[in-house]
Amino acid sequence: MKKILSTLVLVSAVALSSTASAEQASAESIKSLMRQTGSGDIGVQMMDQMLPALKKMVPDAPEKFWTDVMKEVNANEIEDLVIPVYQKHLSAQDIEAITAFYQTPAGKKLLKVQPEIMKETFAIGQEWGQGVAREILSKYKNTQ
Repeated sequence: MKKILSTLVLVSAVALSSTASAEQASAESIKSLMRQTGSGDIGVQMMDQMLPALKKMVPDAPEKFWTDVMKEVNANEIEDLVIPVYQKHLSAQDIEAITAFYQTPAGKKLLKVQPEIMKETFAIGQEWGQGVAREILSKYKNTQ
């Protein structure tokens, strides 16, 4: 019994130490993954989405102003800001495995078709949400 208990404690200690000592992913490996998946362009994408709203907030600003502002914005800054999020949730081994997957034919295909999948999924989600909202409003009206 003592031997079994000792073995159990030893196995638990080894398992816990290997989990706790998972190597943190390097900033460079995360940047590489982000570039590979296209999420490295997140800063540019965000600025492209924000610009129309900013222009509405300052409608009198000439186009040259916006061109100059966009030149000053460091779109890579957001990449550096999100690296700790990746490091919080993914180990070096995870990043390595994910990177390897995206280099396979299936991974490359996923990268190619994922924008279209997201677009179609978003449209389906919007339609579904509108249907649910109509049902809820109808239910509410029927209780009045």
